[in-house]
Amino acid sequence: MKIAELTTRYPPGPGGVERHVREVSVRLARRGHAVDVFATDLSREYPWQRLGPEVARTELLDGVSIHRLPAWSLPSELHYPFFRGLNRALAKSGPDIVHAHTYGTNHAAAAARYSRRAKRPFVLTAHYHPIWSIEGGWLRHRIRGFYDRQLAAPIVAAATRVIVQTHEEERLLKVPGFPVPRIEIVPPGYTPLPEPPPGDRPFSRSIGVEGPFLLFVGRLASNKGLLELVEAFATLAKHDATSTLVIVGADGGMRPAVERRIQSLGLGPRVRIPGFVADDRLLASAFREARLFVLPSEYEAFGLVLLEALAQGTPVVASRVGGIPEFLEDGKAGRLVPTNDPAALAAALLGLWDDPDTRAKYGAYGRDTIVPRYSWDRVVDELERIFREVTDGR
Repeated sequence: MKIAELTTRYPPGPGGVERHVREVSVRLARRGHAVDVFATDLSREYPWQRLGPEVARTELLDGVSIHRLPAWSLPSELHYPFFRGLNRALAKSGPDIVHAHTYGTNHAAAAARYSRRAKRPFVLTAHYHPIWSIEGGWLRHRIRGFYDRQLAAPIVAAATRVIVQTHEEERLLKVPGFPVPRIEIVPPGYTPLPEPPPGDRPFSRSIGVEGPFLLFVGRLASNKGLLELVEAFATLAKHDATSTLVIVGADGGMRPAVERRIQSLGLGPRVRIPGFVADDRLLASAFREARLFVLPSEYEAFGLVLLEALAQGTPVVASRVGGIPEFLEDGKAGRLVPTNDPAALAAALLGLWDDPDTRAKYGAYGRDTIVPRYSWDRVVDELERIFREVTDGR
């Protein structure tokens, strides 16, 4: 089967959707399918940054043909990435099926157009975020509302299947009220990180942290609850003078605001922001060395980074939002807290910080019980089933 995978960005561009597309594309290719990935040449959107010249715009990697097309966007708050030449590239490739990732994107519309013209099926994996969780402020929310009301219906209707990761994502996708084709719930897989480098606390040594630390990993974006995290950590910092907050991830526009909040609370050197960690061995060490992992997001369609922490035996504290409660039960591998509530977040952190027995129990349950449930091979089994059904016309 010839499959086209469409995504705004593809690794080495960082992000959960990017990793998702790579994992399924590589495995589909290993199973004998001809897989073309069509992405932009962006590394990130906030701020707008293209991949460097060292990244090939067209290459065959791990059996997958990757095409990184030039991106352009409407200005300022109208920001909306377009792939230059995507329609022509799809027509030239002639895939049997188009699998587009992320609701509301230009390439989902391109997939719908190709499907109508070529009479080939189009499957949409939504990676859906509700209006209130998207980046960009009130005007971006207004624009997204217009898209939901005026533009989304024919694009989504053109899909033969819509794939979501959780029941909560399915519920939210139906809130705008337009008709949705048959929905398939396919949870994501977990990508094991390599073994950490040898030696005692290699990650801590790399950033100069000596004592116990609280870890966040993710883009520094407006929907990640980072300002509330800094406020909650201020309480923990008063409780334990040796504690440090470590915030790992590429800047998605929030770093200046986070740094201002750190300074206003007098935390200074108690918070470290080393940026994006490209070395997966060092990242695995960060998860393993952390006393607790925290994800205080306003919304997560799933929250794959929680599996990365749990796989290293580290207990987690996360917001009770999106798809997180569907795989992370409160009091089993960590604690769930309300979003946008620094006091509740601080209480959960303090409740586990000085309780090594509970942390060990939570970490073991996450590593041994939760993480093994999520495999990319299972995801690809489901994708192959769906692709066969839609190409056979059932």
